[in-house]
Amino acid sequence: MTAPSASTPLAESLAKARQRLDDALSAAGRPTADARLLAVSKTKPAALIREAWHLGQREFGENYVQEALAKQGELADLDDIVWHFIGPLQSNKTRDVAEHFAWVHSVDREKIARRLSDQRPEGLPPLEVCLQVNISAEPSKSGASLAELPALAGAVLEMPRLRLRGLMAIPAPGEGMDAQREPFARLKEALRALQHRFPEAPLDTLSMGMTNDLEAAILEGATLVRVGTAIFGERESPR
Repeated sequence: MTAPSASTPLAESLAKARQRLDDALSAAGRPTADARLLAVSKTKPAALIREAWHLGQREFGENYVQEALAKQGELADLDDIVWHFIGPLQSNKTRDVAEHFAWVHSVDREKIARRLSDQRPEGLPPLEVCLQVNISAEPSKSGASLAELPALAGAVLEMPRLRLRGLMAIPAPGEGMDAQREPFARLKEALRALQHRFPEAPLDTLSMGMTNDLEAAILEGATLVRVGTAIFGERESPR
């Protein structure tokens, strides 16, 4: 496939998303290298991911294991692509994730973490892990509570095939900037507490912020923003 024209819809939307991220970082007084754009490609075809790769995007987030594995097969020639698993993770899917992803953002209990560590192939680098926090305490959402974080982080740090990088959250929707910032601020404080408790750990990542609340997340220190709709358009139902 030849490189796409700069005038394609995806080229234009990706450029706008990158500019939006740069503008948000500038408004927050942060360097442009402080946060990265994670393109959420769930339900989107491999051809669109390939086009985004030609436009310079390297990191992609997927929610559904079987869908992601199929796309990874189609895109196996793109050897510098970085796959992030960002969806809820069930025990029967941990082996596929451990073998085929570089990052997992949705570790919320020790059992899942231990399976990922045990199943991570020796020939691969340690799996980069974020602990998912149910920051808004929603019954319908996955994630550890803030009270559970220290014990969970301590356990993960002992697992040889995992590398604990930080925290991830999907807050309840908030109306207005202040309401959006509040849960992100609590996640930032939770990461600071873990950094103080485990000073030798590489805890440098806040995976937070999506299309509708990117600016609020950046103001509170996000380092990875998970953007799907603003890049690829509205999601389709998973097959």
